[in-house]
Amino acid sequence: MKHLRAAVIGVGYLGRFHAQKYARLPDVELLAVVDERADTAAAVAAETGTRSVADYRELLGKVDAVSVVTPTPSHFSVAGDFLRAGAHVLVEKPITETVAQAAELIAIAARSGRVLQVGHLERFNPAITAVEPLLLRPPRFIECQRLAPFKLRGTDVNVVLDLMIHDIDVIQSIVGSEIVAMDAVGAPVFSSEIDIANARLRFASGCVANATASRVSMKTERRMRIFLDDTYLSLDLQQKVVTTISKCDAAGGDAQLPVTINEQSFEQGDALADEIAAFLSACRGERAVAVSGEDGLRALQTAIRITRMVQDGLS
Repeated sequence: MKHLRAAVIGVGYLGRFHAQKYARLPDVELLAVVDERADTAAAVAAETGTRSVADYRELLGKVDAVSVVTPTPSHFSVAGDFLRAGAHVLVEKPITETVAQAAELIAIAARSGRVLQVGHLERFNPAITAVEPLLLRPPRFIECQRLAPFKLRGTDVNVVLDLMIHDIDVIQSIVGSEIVAMDAVGAPVFSSEIDIANARLRFASGCVANATASRVSMKTERRMRIFLDDTYLSLDLQQKVVTTISKCDAAGGDAQLPVTINEQSFEQGDALADEIAAFLSACRGERAVAVSGEDGLRALQTAIRITRMVQDGLS
């Protein structure tokens, strides 16, 4: 297995977890952690047995792979610099601030011949991966709810780009069809940005998806319901429980629709560790990129369209 030199750029709340995962992996050397806040970088460096760096540019050309976990406005410049310097990049979601930046970042990765993976963590949720074999048929309807209590962290972007984008990415990866119509509403509540939003997406395949995201709720909830022609899948993405309700042949003239119900619980697992492992495997050429730059671009395009529609409704 090829030894890789890695670094984490931005070691705030989420970046610290990235650093911990790299530090525990065999055949990976966590060369450095980077943060403009010297005390933050030093604390994470001490915890993970590496060194701290204030300016990421000191590492250009010296690492093979990086996680970019900086605020969204800097994703394009930081990720672009590392790709041009020959490093593979795992960039947190949303991929960039604008669609044009995302398209250019994809082009830079292609020119450099380097992996660009986007951190849509929900793709590695055990409940999501468990139902993938059941989604060979196109879904008819998808419903998502992603609710969370209010926290100041993350309010630099609206709830669509902060939370709903997870479900947007999963929905689009499942449906595999173009959006032909959209309706969205929402409102700011505790911040100056949109804090609660609902979007209804209609796809060329005929599938309709309804997604609600809130960061002003009393509880945390992450649920997805997928309806196929003869099967209903209920996913508790937080508790990692999948309930499958399937139609079966009628028997004995029972007036009620006969169904089989199967509930499966999965270990909580470590989605971030799985995401980073998939990224490093792609860096080594062992597998395709799990969540490509194009996937990140598509999710961003939809999230921005929803945001604009909500903002237009508020004006």
